[in-house]
Amino acid sequence: MERKSSRIARGRLLLGCGVLLLVFSGALYAQRAFREYPPLEGGESESGLPLDYQVPADFVLGRLMYPPARGRGGGDWKAGNSSWTIDYPLGDRKFSRLLRRLTTIDVRSVEQPVDLDDGDDVFDWPFLVASNVGSFDLTTEQAAKLRDYLDRGGFLLCDSFFGTQEWQTFEAALRKVFPDRTIVELAATDPVFTTFYDLAQRKQVRNMRSIRRGGLTRGYRADGAVPHWRAILDDDGRVMVMITFNNDLGDSWQYADDPQYPQEDSNLGIRLAVNFAIYDLTH
Repeated sequence: MERKSSRIARGRLLLGCGVLLLVFSGALYAQRAFREYPPLEGGESESGLPLDYQVPADFVLGRLMYPPARGRGGGDWKAGNSSWTIDYPLGDRKFSRLLRRLTTIDVRSVEQPVDLDDGDDVFDWPFLVASNVGSFDLTTEQAAKLRDYLDRGGFLLCDSFFGTQEWQTFEAALRKVFPDRTIVELAATDPVFTTFYDLAQRKQVRNMRSIRRGGLTRGYRADGAVPHWRAILDDDGRVMVMITFNNDLGDSWQYADDPQYPQEDSNLGIRLAVNFAIYDLTH
């Protein structure tokens, strides 16, 4: 794919120039300004804006905005209050804070909502997370833009979905992006799990709403009892799309300080996220 040469030629998306350093080539001044949207779950007052939210940084957590599948996901997705805002913004900001604490990466304190319809803006944000992707959908144009982004070295984490029905909805949307690539089950020792923390041994990262409804033995939705760690790889075997199916990493970040949420899940979800971020910067 000539991924590296295309990145350099475009001068936009530069990933992995050091162990814990992200380098942009003239992109910082061109990035779309920070913006906020109302979340579907609430939580605005709980999160608030950090005092340093306007301070730029080398690493920014991009939150992928997307249109929900028909009949699912709330209201006008471009105005927030939609399925893409699950675990947003509180989970994103806690993840950013913890990434600052656990590594030496220069991390911005707030996330960046990224709309694929906003011209070339997506190419300024090398790490994207998409939540509640059991409601995921894309237009043909958005799918093409996302593929271009991923082919050029971008990274997408797809999280917070459970069960056969949600998988089928997600898979149909992802096939628009990569009709020619196979979704694979990752080996336990894949570098994405061992780049920083050794997480070859993993369990399910549970969903908070399911815990509240059914207890710790029912921390999943529908028939999503068995966690899967799947991916789409590029021609060099690099993870472009990390898929944490039957898991909820977003809840492990969002509820990290909630005594009702199991600490072991929070620790695992946070460590996985750190691994993914560092993998993105170094591979």
